[in-house]
Formats: sequence, C-alpha cells, structure tokens
Amino acid sequence: MSKNQVTNVNTQAVVGNFTQSELDTIKQTIAKGTTNEQFSLFVQTCVNSGLNPFLNHVHCIVYDGKAGPTMSIQIAVEGILFLARKTEGYKGIDAQIVHENDEFKFNAAKKEVVHEIGFPRGKIIGGYAIAKREGFDDVVVVMESTEVEHMKKGRNSTMWNQWFSDMFKKHIMKRAAKIQYGIEIAEDEPVTSAATESVSSYQSGRVDITPSTAQITVGETEVIDPDEELKTKWTEVYGKTEKLGWNRNQTSDYIKTKMKKNPKELTLQEVVGLLKLLDFELKQHPAQKENFDDLTHEFEEFKQETLL
Repeated sequence: MSKNQVTNVNTQAVVGNFTQSELDTIKQTIAKGTTNEQFSLFVQTCVNSGLNPFLNHVHCIVYDGKAGPTMSIQIAVEGILFLARKTEGYKGIDAQIVHENDEFKFNAAKKEVVHEIGFPRGKIIGGYAIAKREGFDDVVVVMESTEVEHMKKGRNSTMWNQWFSDMFKKHIMKRAAKIQYGIEIAEDEPVTSAATESVSSYQSGRVDITPSTAQITVGETEVIDPDEELKTKWTEVYGKTEKLGWNRNQTSDYIKTKMKKNPKELTLQEVVGLLKLLDFELKQHPAQKENFDDLTHEFEEFKQETLL
C-alpha cells in the first residue's frame, strides 16, 4: 500500500446515524469506562434525542459509585441550544449574570427585566435568562447564586469552582430553554451497572440492539395489543431468517447465542432488538434463496412453537 493510499472505512450507519467505527471511537474516548450496557443506553439517548457527542452536545460522565462504575448523562448547553434552534418560532435566549453593584429589577407579572451594570461589579449574587419564541410569552428564569452553591461540591465541582460565572449562566440558560421549547431529556441521573442489566450489551463489531422505546403507541390515542404485536414481529423475524437461508435449528441457535434466551422466552422488546440484529446480518450477507422452498415446512413448525 502506498503512503498516500487511504484505507477503506466502513461508513454504513448501524445505529441511528452512527457508523460502527464511530461507535467504537465513542466507546474508547467519550464514553470510556462505561460497561457495555451503560454504553448502549448512552448511545440510544443520543440517537433518540438527535444529539451528537462529537459536537459536545452530550457528555458521558463515569465515576466510581458504591454499586460500581456509575454513569451520568449530561446534556451540554450546546445540545440544548441545538434542539431549541430546531423548534418552530425560536427567537433566541439571553442569559446574564447579576453582580452586587448592578441595578436589577424583575416584574414577574409583566415579565420585564431591568438590568443596569455598575463598575466595579462586585461578587456574583444572581442571574437570569430570557427565552423568546414567536407566538408565545417570554420565559424568564431568575435565580440567586446561593441556589447553585451546592454545585461547587458536586461531581463537576472543578468546573463550577474555576468558572462559576460561565457555569451559572449555562445552567440558567438550559432551564429557560427546556421550559420555552418543550425540551424533555432525562439527564444527571446516576446509572449503575445493576440498573442496566436488562439493556443488551454493546460489543465492538456488533450493532446495538436496544429498542428505542418500551412503549407501544401509535399517534396519541391508538393502543396496540402487545400479544398481537409480538406475533407480528415474529412473522417479520421468520421472513428475515428465510431470506438468510437459515433453517429452524440455525435460527434457534442464533437467538440463543445473541439473546441468551430460548426463542419462546423473548419479550416484545427483545424481539424488536432481534429484528435489528437480523437487519444487520442481511446487510452483511447476501440473501440466500436456494433452499427457500425446503425451509417452508420447518419454519411453519417453528412459528407454531414460538407463538403458542
């Protein structure tokens, strides 16, 4: 290979918009120290929210807890603003820090802020953020500095102690943005190894199979019967394994190896995860149709067993 020749890189997305190479990079850098289950949860959070860890939208913090390695997912202000700017009617967010020598007044009824800066400014005593949106009232968040004093002793204490003004401003900005633009993302909740035992683990070279949601809803009012949906998903499984040219025993062995369960024991969420794995297999291997007719009878028996 010549010095200027570039090696081929797999650019096929396997989870959301992430390629396998990108997933491996995240695991080794941004989410270093996570268990495979914690990593799967972090990736699904990124995929479901549309946030990109490579752009500092979201951070994966790992520390030693009483129950072992503990992960905390933290959404950066850059991530919140990314989602806010995509909201219809977005008109910007203004955040300011108030010092003891400033003149500050806030009319809560009219949502009006009067802020005049004085020099020397003195110590920080508070801050505020105003989030604007076309067709909506302004959202104003006002906080005293004492309300975030505990942050100086938390897991991110170094940042809060060294750059208190910046961290305080970002904190207020995130609060206002979440309220005004309806951004709902769970964050800052410790996730231990035990809490992710039911999440399928990630391994380098394998696609994540964690379902994106545990709820079965369509629109706002339609409810899907879980048993009927399970049968539907199994039918999809049979179609994909037939395309792969797998017989009954091969399919069963694959499920036991990948899912660590017998086929009849799989829940609806796990069958959805199985379908993701089979999609990945179909992309890696051409469909095999030579033995399609011979497999029909075997799969009919297999269907009856798994759907009982």
